[in-house]
Amino acid sequence: MATDRFTDQMQAYGRWRTDLVDAITNYQQWLESNRMNSPDTELRIFELIETLKSDRLTIAFVAEFARGKTELINAIFFSEYDRRLLPSEAGRTTMCPTELFYDSEANQSYIRLLPIETRLEDTSIQEHKKNPINWNTIELDTNSAETMAEAFKEVVKTKRVPAPVASKLGLHHAEGATDAQMVEIPMWRHAIISFPHPLLKEGLSILDTPGLNSIGNEPELTINMLPASQVVIFVLAADTGVTKSDMEMWDTFVKPLASDAKHSRLVVLNKVDTLWDELKSEDAIQTSIRTQCKSAAKMLDLKPESIFPVSAQKGLFAKIRTDEELLAKSNILALESVLATEILPQKQSIVRDNIVAEIGGMANESRNLVASRLIDANRQLKELQSLSGKNEDVIAHLMKKTREEQATYHKSLESFTANKKMFADKHTRLLDQLSLTSLDQLMAKTREKMTGTWTTAGLKSSMREFFDIINNTIKEASALTDQSNTLLQTIYREFHKEHGLTETKPKFFSMAKYKRDMERLYHEAEAYRKSPVTTMTEQSFVVKKFFISMVSHARNTFFMAHQEAEAWGKSAMGPLVSRIKEHKHQMEKRLESLRKINESRDTLQNRIDELEKMAKQLHKQHTDISQLMDTLKKPLESFLDPPDSETIRVA
Repeated sequence: MATDRFTDQMQAYGRWRTDLVDAITNYQQWLESNRMNSPDTELRIFELIETLKSDRLTIAFVAEFARGKTELINAIFFSEYDRRLLPSEAGRTTMCPTELFYDSEANQSYIRLLPIETRLEDTSIQEHKKNPINWNTIELDTNSAETMAEAFKEVVKTKRVPAPVASKLGLHHAEGATDAQMVEIPMWRHAIISFPHPLLKEGLSILDTPGLNSIGNEPELTINMLPASQVVIFVLAADTGVTKSDMEMWDTFVKPLASDAKHSRLVVLNKVDTLWDELKSEDAIQTSIRTQCKSAAKMLDLKPESIFPVSAQKGLFAKIRTDEELLAKSNILALESVLATEILPQKQSIVRDNIVAEIGGMANESRNLVASRLIDANRQLKELQSLSGKNEDVIAHLMKKTREEQATYHKSLESFTANKKMFADKHTRLLDQLSLTSLDQLMAKTREKMTGTWTTAGLKSSMREFFDIINNTIKEASALTDQSNTLLQTIYREFHKEHGLTETKPKFFSMAKYKRDMERLYHEAEAYRKSPVTTMTEQSFVVKKFFISMVSHARNTFFMAHQEAEAWGKSAMGPLVSRIKEHKHQMEKRLESLRKINESRDTLQNRIDELEKMAKQLHKQHTDISQLMDTLKKPLESFLDPPDSETIRVA
């Protein structure tokens, strides 16, 4: 059934991910059974499996108030409940960021709500998530759709507070407001919802965001959460067109995400049913819809076919009533098809690239090591078979030749050791550049300057200075990384060339994603710094929000970069060191075999038999590891052909 397209593909993604975990587990067992594992390898594999198990496809929905965003979520993902699961009726609008996912470690389904008053604390939402005691928790009865829908209404609750209280929370900026004036604010700062919906269990995560003012008031949403989403669906409404606030939201929060190829952006023109005029012909209606799409595309600087005209309300109704004609007219299926045939495969490609870069590199090195052993075993076998009937002089000559190779090898190790030290020195400089100690000192100095200044200009100047310094630090770290990668490549190439070993490619480190992250954060900080709202907000709150959102995110970026750089430095030489040890071991075994054969001719046949048996075992090991690597590259199952482009473009 066409409506199952995204569901089927999501389930296929879940199966692929499970197969991938099984393949990695099999590789771990293969290493153990072949005595090729190590504590570092075990740890890396464990971390990789845990990351893969917790991986999610996050789809964020962004829109101004009253664009039908939550209704769209209901229509795409939750129509099987035969009702609106999330509150999206008139007057019920998303007031705080809401995350929906499946928490496999929890014993029950739940709604967790973070009180709005926590905005006064020096604690980020991410830090609050680590401690459930800070949240109001509601248990969810998943056996009743009505009970669940009623519980979800808690998310949209508001309350009235005096203007000074709202201002202190950073939620009210009306000039001339009296202390007695009451204003309406969200009751909750953030909501997280976990329940065992089939799609959520397969790794889907949904982020429902509030309107423009609420997004602007919670920088952490735009700095951390939206960029962490793989897909951002920006929702417009056909009955309003592209308004000034829509454009502001697009330019500030969605458009900048285009700089990262790992993010997908979809634009939905919702509520096209408002253009379904019974006094117009079907062709005239379609022309009106196309005109709206072209107008929206022009304002957003996109191609017209990038706009998806849909009716979420009619689509939900059609799914509940099983009305195929209305469902087709709503065009919901076209949007689901894009998620299924383009977004999910792109997500899989990103995950697989990361896996292949990590576990694939390890498996490839294991295969190269086995291949090297197999080549050496066959070479020794051929050499020993040629010795049958030969005198002691021939064997002595081979022993002498092997000792000369061994001497040359030991001499080359001196050069390798010197190069290894050069790499270690550069790596140490890189870690110093990414030092959290230096960053923490800069953070303390910046906070002291910001809290001590008497002017808004001084406050904003300190913000700019902080990000100028850390951006320069990241650039210097990137330059050091390039130098270290070049040196590493030279070391590997020279050693392979000198010893005629099968080539092993080093794993390089890249600062690219951290540079992108800091550039985006710099953009966010500049927008926050220049915002009129920042100028009108109480100084202590400005400092607080700047540190718990932007500065804390910068620190987290440095932390992750330092961790990855440290792990890379420890493992960068690993494959080459393994090959060196293996080469040394094989030469020693070869010399020992020749020595024993020289002492007793009976040893020759025994050694030939051993090598033949070893070659068979190595051949099997090579076949097994090659099959494991094929599983890593297994493509995602495909169910249905994608719809034609006309279905996508026209409702």
